[in-house]
Amino acid sequence: MNSTILGAIFGEGNGAQIGSWKLDRSKNRERSNECQKKRKNVVRLGSGSTVVLLHGFGGQAMSDWGRVIRPLSQGHRVIALDQIGFGESDKPLVDYSIQTFVDFLGEFLRTLGVKQFSLAGESLGGWIAASYSIQPLAPGNTGQYALAKPERLILADALGQSDLRSGSSHPIAGSLRESAGIAIIFHDKSRVTEDFVRHHFEIQLKANDGATQRSLWSNPQLASGIVGDRLVDITIPTLIVWGANDEVIPLAQGREYAAKIPHAKLVIIPDCGHVPPLEKPEAFLSAVIPFLN
Repeated sequence: MNSTILGAIFGEGNGAQIGSWKLDRSKNRERSNECQKKRKNVVRLGSGSTVVLLHGFGGQAMSDWGRVIRPLSQGHRVIALDQIGFGESDKPLVDYSIQTFVDFLGEFLRTLGVKQFSLAGESLGGWIAASYSIQPLAPGNTGQYALAKPERLILADALGQSDLRSGSSHPIAGSLRESAGIAIIFHDKSRVTEDFVRHHFEIQLKANDGATQRSLWSNPQLASGIVGDRLVDITIPTLIVWGANDEVIPLAQGREYAAKIPHAKLVIIPDCGHVPPLEKPEAFLSAVIPFLN
C-alpha cells in the first residue's frame, strides 16, 4: 500500500501518516509470520497488555484500524493483521467460512505465543471475534492446540448476529462507479470525494481479494456460522460499539448483540456510520480505552 493511498484513507494528506505518527514499516510491519504456512501481513506497535484487531469485509488492518492504532499503543501492545485472504496476506484458494478465519487466527496467536489478550473486531472482524471467543470458552478446548482465551471482547458494528444476506449477491467493485459504493459505510458522505473513490479502488485492485470476498459471501456454510443463539456462551467482559447511523448493519443488530451477551455494554456513537474506528476515532477511543484499562 503506498503512502498516497494511506493519506487518502486517513485524511492526512500525502504521506503514510496517522496524526503525528509516522509508520515505520521496517520495525512495525512484518510479513514473515506464518500461520499454517501462509504469510500474513501484520502491524505491531506499543507495549503492555495485548490487543488484537480484526478488520472487516474487504478491509485491511491499516484501512480499518489505522486511525486508532497509535492511541491504543500508548498503553497496549497492538497487533493488527490483514486476515488470511485479504490485504497483503496470502490468499489460498479455499472455500472461506467464518471457521476458516477462526482457525487461522488461533494458529496465528499460537505461533506468536499470545496467550493473554483482548480481542476487537469490526464488521466481519466482529463476527470472527465473537465466534472465536465462544470456542475457547467451551469445555472441550484443551490440549496442545487449544485456542487461547481472550480476556475482553470488543465488537464494532459486527456482522453475524443474524444472516443479513437475504439471498442477495455481494458486488465486488469492478469499476470506479461501483467503487463509489464505499459511501454506504459513512454517515458523512462529504468525505467520499472523487479522489477518495479512486484511491479506494486502487487499494482494492492491489489487495486482489475479490475471490476471497466472493467465496465467503456465496458459501452455503456461511449461515451455519451465525452466532446469535450462541452469544450467551460469551462470559468475558464485552463492549459493543455501534454507529448510530450504520446503513450496512442496523443499530438493532447491535442491540441484539448487547441483549444476548451476558452483561455486555453497548455504546452508541452519534453521527457515525459502519466503521467507528475510521469515521469517529476519538469517540471510539473514548469508549474503548477505559474498557481496556
